[in-house]
Amino acid sequence: MLRNPIKRLGADLHQATDYRTWREIALELDRVQGFDAWKADDTSEDYDHLLIKERLAQMRALRRRADVRPLVYMLHEGLHGNLANITNPALYDVARVGTKKLIEDYVDEVARCLDYLCAGDFPDFGHDEKILFFKRTGSVFGRSALMLSGGATLGMFHLGVIKALHEHDLLPRVISGSSAGSIIAAMVGVRDDRQLPLIFDPDGLNLRAFQGVSLAHALRGKAVMDATQLESCLAQNIGEETFEQAFERTRRIIGVTVSPAEPHQQGRLLNYLTAPNVFVARGVLASCAVPGVFPPVMLEARDFSGRAVPYMPSKRWVDGTLSSDMPMLRLARLHNVNHYIVSQTNPHIVPFMSDRLPKRGLAPLARELLTSSSRGALALARKHIDPYGGGRALGKLDNLVRQRYSGDINVFPKHTPKQLLRMFANPSSEDIRRFINDGERATWPKLERIRIQTRISRAFESCLMVLKQRRDLQASPRRGLWAVTGR
Repeated sequence: MLRNPIKRLGADLHQATDYRTWREIALELDRVQGFDAWKADDTSEDYDHLLIKERLAQMRALRRRADVRPLVYMLHEGLHGNLANITNPALYDVARVGTKKLIEDYVDEVARCLDYLCAGDFPDFGHDEKILFFKRTGSVFGRSALMLSGGATLGMFHLGVIKALHEHDLLPRVISGSSAGSIIAAMVGVRDDRQLPLIFDPDGLNLRAFQGVSLAHALRGKAVMDATQLESCLAQNIGEETFEQAFERTRRIIGVTVSPAEPHQQGRLLNYLTAPNVFVARGVLASCAVPGVFPPVMLEARDFSGRAVPYMPSKRWVDGTLSSDMPMLRLARLHNVNHYIVSQTNPHIVPFMSDRLPKRGLAPLARELLTSSSRGALALARKHIDPYGGGRALGKLDNLVRQRYSGDINVFPKHTPKQLLRMFANPSSEDIRRFINDGERATWPKLERIRIQTRISRAFESCLMVLKQRRDLQASPRRGLWAVTGR
């Protein structure tokens, strides 16, 4: 029997079977360990608490007095994603649930003000001006994206992350995936909120993607797995929609990264803007084409008459992880993303990830110098080695080393040797169930941080959607009457 309450609660936390129970135990642990006092104390060297306190008081007063024009001005001129450094990781590394109460109050007040401006009827702040305000200010503030890494079968962990976020209304609309992550991103992207829970039933999924080929075929095709087996798996789980069709139906913005199979080409992020007519499943097939495991893939698209045709027929594409496991810059340019939630399962990356903040000292400095030296050595070697021989291999290795694999909030599993040995094995229903459970449990400690750091961008998005729907109803009263009455 554990007499120490901290040890007892820690053991209970580890045994929690759902988020509600986990959260209650975590809050009690925060109280026992004195972290409630830390939350209640506004002061900290890690953010400008005086600025946040001042702006909170001003916004609250303006909203209560219904001073709409000054409130709009204040939000427009001073609202951005990391005001006063409130997303500093150090502020979320103390308590198990939440952060400074002042920050939580500030974020909730901003969202409350946005909802107030959206719902209210103001003579000096009309509907068209509201839409313009929410578009411009929301664009300045930015939005969040969920990024799903590669990792072969280990990528089934992403299902648990998606499940936890979806059940708490925290799943971003922008989701990108590479390799195994592209399968999960696509499965989410072709399903609306009513259909999405179906993918969390392990018995309802076909994830038998791996089937070996004969030795002669492997030597001839330079691949050890049968691409038709993976293609059949993707067809059943994703269907035949194009990126544009999936977006128009579900309003989810999914991106799939692919890498070129030949030199003089760049990796691409396929989505409803960059490749609207490309079949989602075909893009995923290319993103999963790990060199040596699956053969390179030619993309296919639906033409203006609805026929399936080759897309860039002279080009072949392979594993998206090679060029861009986490396409942050492209998402920023295309979708105004400036906050990244990363689910990382790559076995060569996860061992180096940690929830703890980097420490200062000689050891971390030595690691950083070693990493920098490795990058420099690879870049130097590329300059002096035949670019069409060993230089291509070095170039791919250099791309892998130089990539950024973490985001603002990171969720990752604890890999075991047994899991690593089964990376390219078809998972059983029990395997998938375990991956989902692991993904959920790894996400629970991050949920409150995600809620806080995405609260304002979610308010912008929902308010703008409401305002546009209201405008469309006003423009089409007959359609609005039909939607309400069914006539």
